[in-house]
Amino acid sequence: MSYRILADLVVLVHLAFILFAVFGGILVLSWKRYAWVHLPAVLWAALIEFMGWVCPLTPLESWLREKGGGSGYRAGFVEHHILPILYPDSLTRPSQVALGAFVLGINLGIYGWVLRHRMRMRV
Repeated sequence: MSYRILADLVVLVHLAFILFAVFGGILVLSWKRYAWVHLPAVLWAALIEFMGWVCPLTPLESWLREKGGGSGYRAGFVEHHILPILYPDSLTRPSQVALGAFVLGINLGIYGWVLRHRMRMRV
């Protein structure tokens, strides 16, 4: 497998993780056991944003691209459509905090609904 393909796979995994962290609480509505995987994902995603850290997948992807002889993103589907979502040029510290709050807010709402629903079922 070439380094470029591996780098693209890392980007896809990164995107999948982000989508799972933001919307994975919906899975918990039907399958309660997903909460054990989803809650740590939400906490990690929010912590990365609140603390301004770099996700370990980002340097891994960059390293793979460099090993593959690339220095930038050119015309592929992954590079053109997915990378701007993961690495926007306009990402600032306040927008990172807002993203962290967004992830927590969505999931607090979903988990609140789940807990309220479970409480009603017990009564």
